[in-house]
Amino acid sequence: MKPTQITGRLWVLTTPDGALYDDIDTDMIFHNRYLHITDVAQMGQYALDNLRGWEDFAKRAQPGDIVMAGRNFGAGSSRQQAVDCFRALGIAAIVAESFGAIYKRNAINSGLPIVSLPGLADSAGAFHSGDTASVDFETGMVILNGTQTFAAQPFSQVQMDIYQAGDLFAYGKQIM
Repeated sequence: MKPTQITGRLWVLTTPDGALYDDIDTDMIFHNRYLHITDVAQMGQYALDNLRGWEDFAKRAQPGDIVMAGRNFGAGSSRQQAVDCFRALGIAAIVAESFGAIYKRNAINSGLPIVSLPGLADSAGAFHSGDTASVDFETGMVILNGTQTFAAQPFSQVQMDIYQAGDLFAYGKQIM
């Protein structure tokens, strides 16, 4: 059974002027110049290298880290590599105010934990890269540095089932 609560170091994706990044599209997450790469294990090194100010993210990220962003994370195409690059790095979860619809579905299907935190932009100043955050997928609670709590959306039952199985294909095998 996979853990339903994770704790990790936080990466808060901010613009060069310090605002929470909104509308990070799949080309910023995994640029099209790398689409020839088919080995998921090799994709992580290119995560966010087309996002201004975050080009070296993959070199600094560690397994178990948590990524946080603003509205509409993963907007744009159905580029699966934009999910797989985070899986390759061992990112424990992505927390954002909202997700692009296709990205959200791809992440859930791949078993990558994504959590929507409505109103994140209003409290973004509380979060800083390097902070420790705990995320409970069942309750939706996000706990910052062991003290401040924020109410995110918990996983739906289907999202939890897919996450626990590992991905959509493994889940499908379980219910057959």
